[in-house]
Amino acid sequence: MNAMAGAAEPDGQRLAVIAEALYLANLLLAPGIAFAALVWLWFRHKDAAPPLARQHLRQATYVSVVGGGLIVCLSAGLVALGGLHWPWTWVVVLTYFVCIHGALVLCGMFALAKAMAGQMWRYPLIGPQLTATDEGCR
Repeated sequence: MNAMAGAAEPDGQRLAVIAEALYLANLLLAPGIAFAALVWLWFRHKDAAPPLARQHLRQATYVSVVGGGLIVCLSAGLVALGGLHWPWTWVVVLTYFVCIHGALVLCGMFALAKAMAGQMWRYPLIGPQLTATDEGCR
């Protein structure tokens, strides 16, 4: 028998896992579609969700917006500065894109693991600060 079979799932854990899975799907599988689903989920549950789910929803939604800005806007800015025909522009843009995208995916995988474990987690550097109610639910 599974040792975890009798363990109760923390309130909001399922919603937290869905939020983090949508964050990763936005980066890896279905950009835009998964983001729209994540934003819809945030607006639907932001006020009534249990603290664990609310915190993961807030983190995933916020970091999706900031990460999108980091990837799209700064990459476009680098192309605008370097020009389309200068080969080093593409070296810089692709290196930047791979590093930022990889870091966001890695953080998203860690956040998904934390959500599956029923734990709070804040994305480093770009994640919003945990609130006092979030801290009390650890």
